[in-house]
Amino acid sequence: MSAFDVAREVRRRYNDLIALRRDFHRHPELAFEEERTATIIAARLAELRYDRVERVAGTGVLGVLQGARPGKTLLIRADIDALPIQEANDVTYRSQTPGRMHACGHDGHAAIALVIADILAQHRDAFRGVVKFAFQPAEERMAGAQRMIEAGVMHDPDVDAVMGLHISTGLPTGKVGVAAGPVFASADEIVLRVRGRGGHGAMPQENIDPVVAAAQIVVALQTLVSREIAPLNPAVVTIGSIHGGTAFNIVADEVEMHGTIRAFVPADRELLTRRVRELARDVARGLRAICEVTVQWGCPPCVNDPEITELVRRAAVLTAGAKDVVPYLKGMTSDDMAYFLSRVPGCYFVVGARNATRGYTAPHHSAQFDIDENALPVGAETLLRSVLAYLV
Repeated sequence: MSAFDVAREVRRRYNDLIALRRDFHRHPELAFEEERTATIIAARLAELRYDRVERVAGTGVLGVLQGARPGKTLLIRADIDALPIQEANDVTYRSQTPGRMHACGHDGHAAIALVIADILAQHRDAFRGVVKFAFQPAEERMAGAQRMIEAGVMHDPDVDAVMGLHISTGLPTGKVGVAAGPVFASADEIVLRVRGRGGHGAMPQENIDPVVAAAQIVVALQTLVSREIAPLNPAVVTIGSIHGGTAFNIVADEVEMHGTIRAFVPADRELLTRRVRELARDVARGLRAICEVTVQWGCPPCVNDPEITELVRRAAVLTAGAKDVVPYLKGMTSDDMAYFLSRVPGCYFVVGARNATRGYTAPHHSAQFDIDENALPVGAETLLRSVLAYLV
């Protein structure tokens, strides 16, 4: 087994890292439409003489690289899809596709993974076992990870652990956020249909008003987290849209509401799902209406394994220095990396890309979102060091 200078190898590919990220940024593609992106990734892995390169889950790509000797199998996951947002940034690498934008950093994730794939291909003798790269479509729809798993990426050979990163403008550039346990929440969608009996708005006594019932349900649901979930357990119940009625003087027949349930603790997730059904149904019944609740299950929480997280933390310290490695705080956002983490132990960490001086402060999923590209080598070096530490 031969060692190599990780930092130097990443520095040598800095221009490639930036060029890849900007190319992906110029050509954003939505979930399960990432044809151009997948074609570039697959061609690059083939040029690097990967042992196996496959298109999976439609627009996903799997690359498999065998090390110098037998050993464990590590999966590196990088999401590749963009968002339906019109970019507002005036930059040379601005999106060339109207209404499409990389507004969450997935262009950077793909670039980092490809550069690491390059370095590992040049240094097969530096690690044991197998590295699998899963370039995953449709993270924004919480659908791509499941499709890749169903396509068999966790087998042949069986994956022992998984790693990945997320670029974030929530942390300053140069900092790396690493934490064991739950780091991203579960995400489930709820649809509530409140049915009443429509009629003239001037004669409410002859109708059953679903608008009033829906309003009472929304208010009642706000008590679930505050009164039924332990105060130290973060959770969210949000109603994001309400649709009902056609005119100012007509009582509607039906109101439809859509919302989300998010939690870190599986028992809280199950409780909230059950109690939304019960509370909505009973509040509606008290107002003579009917409420049907449909739950569309999303992804579970992202839960980092303590052992692998400590390995990543040490790699981050070697990259960024101890003072710039921070315990990343939990967020109620979600990520379908959770499906990989629910099957094998792993770590999903955060790389800071916020630079207020240079104007990189916009939140994710914003038309103004952009990253300080100095975050890219930090992410690449941390992840590469973590891979090598695991596959010793």
